Amino acid sequence: MSELTFDLDRSSPVPLWFQVARQLEEAIEHGRLGRGDRLENEVGLADRWGLSRPTMRRAIQELVDNGLLVRKRGIGTQVVSGPMKRQVGLTSLFDDLARSGRKPSTRILTHETAPADDRVAYHLGVHQGTEVVLLARLRLADEEPMAILRNWLPVDVAGGFTSQQLEARGLYELIRATGSHMRIASQRVSAREAALGEARLLGVRKGAPLLTMERTTYDDSGRAIELGDHVYRAGIYSFEMTLVDR
Repeated sequence: MSELTFDLDRSSPVPLWFQVARQLEEAIEHGRLGRGDRLENEVGLADRWGLSRPTMRRAIQELVDNGLLVRKRGIGTQVVSGPMKRQVGLTSLFDDLARSGRKPSTRILTHETAPADDRVAYHLGVHQGTEVVLLARLRLADEEPMAILRNWLPVDVAGGFTSQQLEARGLYELIRATGSHMRIASQRVSAREAALGEARLLGVRKGAPLLTMERTTYDDSGRAIELGDHVYRAGIYSFEMTLVDR
């Protein structure tokens, strides 16, 4: 921390706590603060930068809520990791985490068959009330909560999946093992605030920013075989894509 310098514009309408939080986030993203590095205590940081303690506390809490920092009793505030950047493609978060050197794990929240409501029926191309497999999972990276994944799939595709399989393997790996070939997907990325139940699962405050992704995946025949509705902790997760001039 002693080598870090920050440029705070005290005449700006942008709150000082926000300026500090963004510059700390940039330091983490660019490797000036690495995973496991400890921050000086809030009192020391506030004195170093000529800030009030509430301002410094608010800045640190912002990064704690976004999953970049963690407070540990007896240790202090540490950098958890840099943001997870995910290329947009037909891959599962489980596999992407494993490829990036992170340790993925899964907690099953819901695993059942349920009648498709209007929205699910529309996306999967089935009649309302048709039985589908409903999955809800909490995905963790290195034991830190990262995302809540909700998926609806046809029973003939996912009806044989066990909770043990869903905890140990990625969903797309399991789908491919059934012989289904995922060809194309329609995806929409957005953002919103965390509801209370989501905040508790993800370890953030209610109203913290979440990145959302809705995806409908189709097989070779054009049949919809998955509807996904996922939320991610915005501070530690992003999508990357390559754009080509036509």
